[in-house]
Amino acid sequence: MGISYLDGLIIFVYLLTVALVGSLSGGKQKSTTDYFLGGKNVPWWAVAFSIVAAETSSLTFISVPGLAYISNLTFLQLTIGYLTARIIIAFLFLPAYKKGKMTTAYAFLEQRFGIHTRRYASTVFLFTRIAADGVRLFATAIPLALILKTSHYFQSWSNTDIYMLSIVLIAIVSLIYTYTGGVKGVIWADVIQMTIYIGGALIAFIILADKLPPDFKIASLGTKLKIFNFDFGSSIGEFFRTPYTFLGAFIGGTFLSMASHGTDQLIVQRLLTTRTLKDSQKAIITSGVVIMIQFALFMAVGLLLYVFFKGIPITDPAAPFHKPDEIFPFFIIRYLPTGVKGLIVAGLFAAAMSTLAGSMSSLSSSAMLDLYRPWQKQDTDKQKELFVSRLFTIMAAIILTGVAFLFISMSHSVVEVALGIASITYGGLLGTFLLGRLFKQVSEKGALIGFTVGILAMLSVSLLPYLFHVPPVMHWTWFVALGTTITITVGLFFRK
Repeated sequence: MGISYLDGLIIFVYLLTVALVGSLSGGKQKSTTDYFLGGKNVPWWAVAFSIVAAETSSLTFISVPGLAYISNLTFLQLTIGYLTARIIIAFLFLPAYKKGKMTTAYAFLEQRFGIHTRRYASTVFLFTRIAADGVRLFATAIPLALILKTSHYFQSWSNTDIYMLSIVLIAIVSLIYTYTGGVKGVIWADVIQMTIYIGGALIAFIILADKLPPDFKIASLGTKLKIFNFDFGSSIGEFFRTPYTFLGAFIGGTFLSMASHGTDQLIVQRLLTTRTLKDSQKAIITSGVVIMIQFALFMAVGLLLYVFFKGIPITDPAAPFHKPDEIFPFFIIRYLPTGVKGLIVAGLFAAAMSTLAGSMSSLSSSAMLDLYRPWQKQDTDKQKELFVSRLFTIMAAIILTGVAFLFISMSHSVVEVALGIASITYGGLLGTFLLGRLFKQVSEKGALIGFTVGILAMLSVSLLPYLFHVPPVMHWTWFVALGTTITITVGLFFRK
């Protein structure tokens, strides 16, 4: 059973409502401060919910259940590091960001090292965010593509064509309220979206639980219930290559979240919209607690899907799905009752679009405030800056759409691909920020050289297995920690 007309109407009305709420709640922007920072008067709890929605929307709803289906619960170990990192960010990074008139995360680097470091960091962020969120946009389009496949109107379309249409439609809806509402519109749309998709996930969980066989026992899942992995291997090399060991997940999760939430404009932009430092600290720590609960919920859904589909492998020709990221959307479309199906799919779309909308806003803000504005020889009027900012938002949407097309043939879990891409450059970013916060004697030259060496080292580590067909040096969860260590070590050689 596919999507009914009632489900389609619910989805359409909900997406229209979110676009209108996002557009109208942003108010009338008169400057880039209004457009990119929401006038710096957004409530902390709204920022916390927005962080969660932007960070995990498409990944939790689509990839995480699929990851639990094909593996176990060891991915949850990362969330311990996620919360630890947020506490560190609250007291190490945020006091520096909220001091003065910081407009982006990279404004701190200009204050500490110089304009060249700010531009370099912003450029690295732009390329990283484009690649990682291109993957996320593809993930967002998966459920829509599955819906379109059930319609007789698209029976003659190829799988690639359907995915391309889905990506374009999602990008257009996200662009509408990002363009008109600015970051404040994005945040308030996120609040609504998070409420809906968490509710949708709970409904799916309850329905799946009700479909369990009468004689089902949780213990029958065996090793799929494994959360903590203390098997560190028989050698140092095996220890670093083994996915989701406890130390690897905790240390990796801590460094990854410190980078993604402390140095990535996607999240820092939201933290800069609050009234006070204390509000920003409450927002970032609260988001960490919510993330732990949310990941647990979606991993539990994945286990129930495993039971429901009797554990059929995605490689089995008889399987109705052949990617981990298609499993949950397939269940929603095929097995949920009319009306409920529409509500959950609507929540899925809305939740997933929050990451995309936030990415468009953060990309345009960094391009405008870190690169374009400092490049101008003289001050421009506020209206012209606002016009250019919106042009950057449109450009971000177009580029993300193009990158998403490149991942249509991908067969790996989206969540791991997206995090793996970001992990290559996050170490250099985090290491540079830590050099600025913890080591006053480091010069701009040292920061730039350390930053560059850190990125090149991690690029080499990640590409080595593909270029020379050798086993990976380490699992991606270690990338940020290693990149950060290399950046700091090299940077310390260049002191004032």
